[in-house]
Amino acid sequence: MMEVAQAGGAGALELDRLPVVLRPSPALLRYYALASLIAGPFFLFPLVPLYLRYRTLRYRIDDEGISMRWGALFRREVTLNYARIQDIHLSSNVVERWLGLGKIQVQTASGSAKAEMTIEGVPGLEAMRDFLYARMRGARREDRSEPDAPPAGPEEESEIAATLRAVTAELRALREELARKQGGTPAPSDSAPSDRRGEGPGEPDA
Repeated sequence: MMEVAQAGGAGALELDRLPVVLRPSPALLRYYALASLIAGPFFLFPLVPLYLRYRTLRYRIDDEGISMRWGALFRREVTLNYARIQDIHLSSNVVERWLGLGKIQVQTASGSAKAEMTIEGVPGLEAMRDFLYARMRGARREDRSEPDAPPAGPEEESEIAATLRAVTAELRALREELARKQGGTPAPSDSAPSDRRGEGPGEPDA
């Protein structure tokens, strides 16, 4: 059964047993409320979608990668394999630091300057960053250590040798045919014994 954990404190982040699904900390909702106050008397307009995002935000972490999904009416999901991760940035503003929050921006080799995934609302950001770094390096080492293609077996080697012999015979026949068309005699094969050992260098052919 999938374990669903709610991030509560700085030491609540446990990634020893995978897979695990993480919910954001309640501190993220407080941060959303404070950020909505910037809109003044219209603070409800940004607060409602932020509240729905908080209620539906989930992070799923397993041995293959990390996925992030959110949305009530329109569900969105972003999935990243550890091998695709290229860089990880940790950032936080004054209010986020006061609430014990921050953002982990995960970038891939897609060529875009924007982060492919932004993880927020999870305490223990350093532990999460170190976990992702370790998984990223482990995935790269596995890619480099993949075994090469196995060598050709005896049957494949015999087929290759037969093909080479057939090509050599075709080339020899083509050379002899060209020599006959030019009015000359084909040069004797290297493997055929010579019958003219006693003839002088200037004697004509019989």
